[in-house]
Amino acid sequence: MWGWRAVSVAMLCIALNGAWPALAAEPVGQAVVIKTQVTGQSGPIEVDTRVHRNERIKTSQSGLGQFVFRDGTKLAVGWGSSVVIDKYVFDDSQSVKKLTIRAAKGTFRWVSGNSNSSAYQILTPAGTIGVRGTAFDFYVGPDGTTAVVLLNGAARFCGPGGCRQLQQRCDCVVAKPNGDMSAARRVDPSILATLGNQRALPFLSGNQRLAGGIGMLGGCNMASAAPERKDRTRPPPAVAPAPQRQDPPQRQAEPQKERPNKPDKPHHDKPHHDRPHHDKPHHDKPDRPDKHDGHGRHDDDGKPGNHGLDHRGHERHHDRDRDRDHDNDRNRDRGHNFNRGR
Repeated sequence: MWGWRAVSVAMLCIALNGAWPALAAEPVGQAVVIKTQVTGQSGPIEVDTRVHRNERIKTSQSGLGQFVFRDGTKLAVGWGSSVVIDKYVFDDSQSVKKLTIRAAKGTFRWVSGNSNSSAYQILTPAGTIGVRGTAFDFYVGPDGTTAVVLLNGAARFCGPGGCRQLQQRCDCVVAKPNGDMSAARRVDPSILATLGNQRALPFLSGNQRLAGGIGMLGGCNMASAAPERKDRTRPPPAVAPAPQRQDPPQRQAEPQKERPNKPDKPHHDKPHHDRPHHDKPHHDKPDRPDKHDGHGRHDDDGKPGNHGLDHRGHERHHDRDRDRDHDNDRNRDRGHNFNRGR
């Protein structure tokens, strides 16, 4: 009997010990944007998936994850990144007493939430970023080289080589794990060559775009240095529309020039009763041909006008001559008879 009780107690202890890690995984925030592939301790992370303390978040070479913590702090994790939520101590006033993240490699954007600035701390291989109510981008290279670019508020970077204050928007500092550290200066596209990676700081260059208000903080004149985007499908090349076949221009009909009125050439109709007549009408007798080229006009009887007059005049003159000759003959006859009578 006691043996069964001992077995039951042992099994209960084993069950409690197995459940303890799950009970100890405290949720500290959740994912709000996921692109391509982002994984956590339990596998792929999707939108609204909770993230927990001590959980390592990793992204693929084209992955992107945006997370919101319980106090409103926002963290964007760009492509090829790895980060661990190291410490998270939450209180009941919608703020945190301690939030520490450890960035191993990759590119990130941080926007502080409702907690005191002293509660936040970002650890990198080259040093620690102290937050002063701030927004900034930072990059961690494979060799631990770290770059920080201020976007809002103020920040302080401290490493083996000392500390640098970032106070102006777009101030930048680059530090190495061996203590080498640049002075704070305004960022420009040459920083990508310094870091040896054209894909570094993609939120500033525009290679990766963030959603919501966190995406409105970029710029610093880095967009002109943006290399080709590899996190999105390249749009197909624009195809020029086929040129439309154009018909040859229609020749406009030339306006016809007005030809000068030329007198109609005379033409002769067929002879009428062996007498020629002309087609040009007389002005008062349209159905009669008019005088043309010296020819006489026709009289009412159809005879040529001039020729008729000439013939009649000739006949009258011939008749007068004939009468005169006849009278002369009669006078001679009378004289002859008179002389015979005497």
